[in-house]
Amino acid sequence: MSRHVAIVTDSTAYLPQGTMERHGITAVPLTVVLGDQALDEGAEISTRSLAEALQKRRPVTTSRPSPEVFAATYRKVAEAGATAVVSLHLSSELSGTYDAAVLAAREAPVPVRVVDTGMVAMALGFCALTAAEVADAGGTADEAVTAAEKRAAATAAYFYVDTLDYLRRGGRIGAAQALLGSALAVKPLLQLEGGRIELLEKVRTSSKAIARLQEIVTERAGASEVDIAVHHLAAPDRAQTFADRLREGVPGLMDLHVSEVGAVIGAHTGPGLLGAVVSPR
Repeated sequence: MSRHVAIVTDSTAYLPQGTMERHGITAVPLTVVLGDQALDEGAEISTRSLAEALQKRRPVTTSRPSPEVFAATYRKVAEAGATAVVSLHLSSELSGTYDAAVLAAREAPVPVRVVDTGMVAMALGFCALTAAEVADAGGTADEAVTAAEKRAAATAAYFYVDTLDYLRRGGRIGAAQALLGSALAVKPLLQLEGGRIELLEKVRTSSKAIARLQEIVTERAGASEVDIAVHHLAAPDRAQTFADRLREGVPGLMDLHVSEVGAVIGAHTGPGLLGAVVSPR
């Protein structure tokens, strides 16, 4: 199905494949560098392979898509009938993906609106989905951008990690640097704030941290209609238990997504990650 406004995002949105196909959303892959191999997220490296590499302390890095990859994507959707593109991406504080998209947009055959959502994972995915729903209904590119930005402003993302070591190595912890001296003594709860990963609270044990994460998510959701995503890396039982508790404790819960993060986010958080995205409708 051809849409006059095409929605493009990147592989860190972690939208279900069926959802992307149903709404005509295109995801441009980021790259995971494992040893001397550069692999596209979502196609060439599994999260299991990533988790095994991290546990063996093999070097793992990530990189943005090139402007050329974005340019090819914009040409492809234009050839399929799009007369405009809305390109929504993870926080520019965490990746150069937005900058690469901006460069490619200048040479695109149709107008491209590139948006730094300040989000990542399903916090980004919900924004892309909202934009696609506007496009599906015949909305303009400007209307799709406005809807996505409104959803991003209302969305919150929180997460727990077993260790800060992976975030420290990747240079992604921002103000949470203050935790490093006592990292072994606490279990940190983190949040996305201003597009950056910031310390939210320090908790003494993993069980208390996860219980506190549940409290925070439930309080943020309140009684309004919300969609929630629960993310994990190599912790499916922990994620399912957490999701079940949210299903019981959030009265306005609409859609609940439970999924393992991809290799790009996993490379910076490490196995044991438990994250929650709260996105009011």
